[in-house]
Parts: sequence; C-alpha cells; structure tokens
Amino acid sequence: MQKKSRTITAGRPREFNTDLALESAIHHFSVHGYHGSSISDLNAALGLTTGSIYKAWGDKHGLLMAALERYIELRSAAVGQLLSVAPNGLAKLEALLGHYADISSGNSGEVGCLVVETAMELSASDKVIAARLARQEASRRAQFTALLQQAERDGSLPKQDDIASCADLLIAMTQGMRVLGKSGSSRERMQAIADKAISLLQH
Repeated sequence: MQKKSRTITAGRPREFNTDLALESAIHHFSVHGYHGSSISDLNAALGLTTGSIYKAWGDKHGLLMAALERYIELRSAAVGQLLSVAPNGLAKLEALLGHYADISSGNSGEVGCLVVETAMELSASDKVIAARLARQEASRRAQFTALLQQAERDGSLPKQDDIASCADLLIAMTQGMRVLGKSGSSRERMQAIADKAISLLQH
C-alpha cells in the first residue's frame, strides 16, 4: 500500500519589513515617549494593525525592547564606520564627539535619542529596561575608555590622571548633548561643546 506523502506548509510570512517598522517605532518612541505612545498611535506610525504588532512583538513593551535593540544596532554600526577610518585615538574621539554634535542638532536633535528618552522615562520603574540600558552604558564607557587608552599609547593625547572618570565625563556630556538637542540646539553649539571636551583632555 502506497503511503500518502505529507505536505509541510511553511507559516505565512509577515507582510511587512520588520526593520522599517522598527525604525518607525524608534522615531515615534523617541519623540513621544513610551507612555505617550498608545497602540493606536503606533498603528498609525508603523502602518500596522494591533494584531500585527502583538503577533510580531508580543505587546507594546516588546515593541519598545525590539526598537531599542534596533536603535543600538544602527548607532553602533554608524560609530564603527566613523572610528574605522580615523588614524589615531584623538582622531577617533574627535570623530565620535563630532558625530554626537551632528545627531544632537537640527531635526535629529529634536527627535532625540531613544536610549536617553527611555532611560529618563522608565529606568526607575522598569527593571528589564534598566538592566538593558545599564549594559548599553557599560558598553559606551568601555568604548570611551578604550579610545582614551589608545590616544595615550599613540601619543595623540597626554596621559590622563583618571581615565575612568574621563570616560564617565564623556558619557555625561554626550547624553547631555542629546537632551539639549531636544529643545533645538544649533550644530555650532553642539560642536563647541565637543571641542571643549577635547581641549580639556589635551591639558
């Protein structure tokens, strides 16, 4: 007796581009915050139904977490490209701080930083968010520390008394730049802040 063949049907693929949807979510959460973003707002911003959002990410919190991961991924790629072409530690720091001047001014500045926005709104009340943002802050601290150490080794900056404190200062400064940018700061103002930081490191 011939056995009947069994056809395996793949699940129906999603009918939207996940990365583009997450980038729309990044923009919406950055501008309006988590509590200021209703599901109906997100439906309109992403062009998706509530069912599609919940099927893809579980709920609004899941969407925020996915948007954060996508945002961190995009920013890390942009920074990595900048640093890859800078010739020494000082040039890398200048490129990185110049990048912050760019994204903290004009329209990008007014949209704001999803990491900073989420930290201010949710870190005190959401342990999952707080833990993820703590890992991101540690990663940024490690990056600044490595760049300062490289600049010391290659002689492009003098030896710093306390590299850990310098790295923390740069984190505080760049996060502050993103906050200032929300109210509409000029590129020139942001670059002046970046230049001052470099000047302090050179003395």
